[in-house]
Amino acid sequence: MKFVIKGGQPLEGQIEVLGSKNAALKILAACLLTNETCFISNVPNISDINVMVNIIKDLGGKVEVDGHRITLKAELTHNHPSDRLVNLLRASVVVVGPLLARFGEVEIAQPGGCLIGARPIDTHLDAFRQLGVEIRQKNGRFVFQVNKLKGGPVILKEMSVTATENVMMLATLAEGESEIRVAAAEPEIEDLANFLNKMGAKITGAGTHIIKIKGVRKLKGTEYKVMPDRIEGGTLIVAAVATKSQVKVKNVIPQHLDSLLHKLKEINANIIIKPNSVEIKPYTYLNATYIDTRPYPGFPTDLQSPMAVLLTQAKGTSQIFETLFESRFNYVKELVKMGANISVLDPHTIVIHGPTPLCGKEIVTHDLRAGASLVIAALIAQGKSVIEDVELIDRGYEKLDQRFKNIGANIERVK
Repeated sequence: MKFVIKGGQPLEGQIEVLGSKNAALKILAACLLTNETCFISNVPNISDINVMVNIIKDLGGKVEVDGHRITLKAELTHNHPSDRLVNLLRASVVVVGPLLARFGEVEIAQPGGCLIGARPIDTHLDAFRQLGVEIRQKNGRFVFQVNKLKGGPVILKEMSVTATENVMMLATLAEGESEIRVAAAEPEIEDLANFLNKMGAKITGAGTHIIKIKGVRKLKGTEYKVMPDRIEGGTLIVAAVATKSQVKVKNVIPQHLDSLLHKLKEINANIIIKPNSVEIKPYTYLNATYIDTRPYPGFPTDLQSPMAVLLTQAKGTSQIFETLFESRFNYVKELVKMGANISVLDPHTIVIHGPTPLCGKEIVTHDLRAGASLVIAALIAQGKSVIEDVELIDRGYEKLDQRFKNIGANIERVK
């Protein structure tokens, strides 16, 4: 599948941010903690969500998808997720905590996902062992077992979002109290904790680096609305700035994007921040800057590639230091094809000289976030661009082509 984009024209209108991919994936996994029915709304209709839905169906769960609403009843028949489905999605690792809490045993393949560097699950394994879980490998799979799940202190090896979420879900049904230290603090973790608490869990401290969980014997079904996707919101805002557009990005929680919005103001982007939206107007010029990606509330790694595109239009020399993943600059060679002046100093550092005009080319996306950044590059480039492998973009952005088209982009999806 390809996108064919004719760039060089501004966008205009309103575009709405949909539900958070990363929150919805974990909330769907959390539904495995009960055999009662859960109703989840504001779920994005994207391929990653479809994979998680299919994993749950494969386990015996009953799932109905109606637009952005999912009804799920996890009356499971077994606890060994499909290798094929697990290999499609790294976030599939978060089914381990709920399944282990329910069954005391899980067997799962090594999770797959985007090729953006080594993303081992060592932090998960170490954290589970701290709660008394026995782990061994069998035929290339991980086997987790625990006879009697008891709460206790867990000190994470790193501030891993998925490890924090996995342990938090496991601990909800553990006997006694658990405390996760060095926990990640992303808003998606707080959203998951809010959902679990609606199910009857007793979690405090989510959104901080110390999370406390008092175990309960049973969780119940509930209804919940997923928060807006901050990464999609940031991507749309950067796209509007880069194309010198007059666009209102709706359904945004600006506090979740503090580091991005502050950086955009620093480089002279013309943005107006409102309680639930961000309005963008054409800029007169952009200044170069320095960015280093950090765990939340630092600058998001998932937004550094869209910012790299924007900084090709800034005056001076910008630098991006990627602290989290070592293969996240695969998109740079595609931008260079389009005329960008970018040097990769090492696997973690790029230098961008600008401003440089971009020209339409045939380019290839390498991962989900890089794909979105190449769409932005094509929108500001003169001439026609063809972006290959846009199925990767569909993993995290629902109908991105159609939504950009609705605000004036010249973009077509072709086979």
